[in-house]
Amino acid sequence: MTQEKEVLKEVSERALAPVEGEPGLAVLVEPEEKRPEEKKRDKRTRGRKKKTELKEKAEPEKKALPALPEEEKTPVILDPLQQYLREISKYPLLSREEEERLTKEYYKTRDPRIAYRLVTSNLRLVVKIALDFQKFWMQNFLDLIQEGNLGLMQAVKKFDPYRGVKFSYYASFWIKAYILKFIMDNWRLVKIGTTQAQRKLFYNLRKEKERLDAMGFEPAPKLISQRLNVREEDVIEMEQRMSAGEISLDAPIKEDSDELHRDFLADPGPKVEDQVAKREVLTKLKGLLEEFGKDLKDKERVIFYERLLAEDPLTLQQIGQRFGISRERVRQIEERLLKKLRKYLKERLPDAENYPLAIETS
Repeated sequence: MTQEKEVLKEVSERALAPVEGEPGLAVLVEPEEKRPEEKKRDKRTRGRKKKTELKEKAEPEKKALPALPEEEKTPVILDPLQQYLREISKYPLLSREEEERLTKEYYKTRDPRIAYRLVTSNLRLVVKIALDFQKFWMQNFLDLIQEGNLGLMQAVKKFDPYRGVKFSYYASFWIKAYILKFIMDNWRLVKIGTTQAQRKLFYNLRKEKERLDAMGFEPAPKLISQRLNVREEDVIEMEQRMSAGEISLDAPIKEDSDELHRDFLADPGPKVEDQVAKREVLTKLKGLLEEFGKDLKDKERVIFYERLLAEDPLTLQQIGQRFGISRERVRQIEERLLKKLRKYLKERLPDAENYPLAIETS
């Protein structure tokens, strides 16, 4: 019995393998001896596994950090003017060739889609011009832009592309005219330029008072009315309207008040009415010149547009060579044309002598 135990102990490391087709029977299988290279490989594998286990025990388990919430983006709030400027910047500008082609197409077809392109491509021009008038208007700047846009649309309707004038140049006068009319109608919240007499007083009352002071006369309404050929009542009314705003910007409303008269300023610089007058008359004059040029023929037309109105005028010699006539003959035609022009302007601008004209025709 002891011998059997020793035999079992001796073979305890052996494996029992079932025999196929013989259930319940087993045979002792002698394990195969491993080759030297396999033993080395197994040893390296066990070593790496042991190192990994030791490292995992030594290092504490790393916990994943919670995801940070995304920073909420605060929407940028734009004021109406900024929104408008951003919107019009989306419209592409036209090249000189595109502008010329579109204006000619619109002149023939009156296609509203073409008019839309001409207007939208020049909206930035309106803003640029309106900026020149901003100092005359203490209220919402968008009011001036809106009026200028109306002038731009009118320019598209009226423009004749066959006169050799650039559209943007022509449109600028319509834009200025609409802005000026708006300022005139709303200055100091009253309409002070609704009649010819009121416009004359608006442009000249202050200058006439200064002129009378310099001459040693009391600038009384009666004397002013006689010199300007208007009613005395109109002089008194205009004085009241114009003097209402001559309060310093930093002057308090009351002695014990911190509130200031922010809407009115006695400006020592150029007077608002003088600036407005110059711009309005320039606009009127430009419009009359355009109308005058419609009926001109041949030589007079060339002299008028390419010499009198051109930024880079032709010489008498150049015009003479074009038509095969002498310089003296061109000068005579020009002189006759200027006389005709002066008569035309005098008939349509009767109070022109009261205005600081910006264009000389002599």
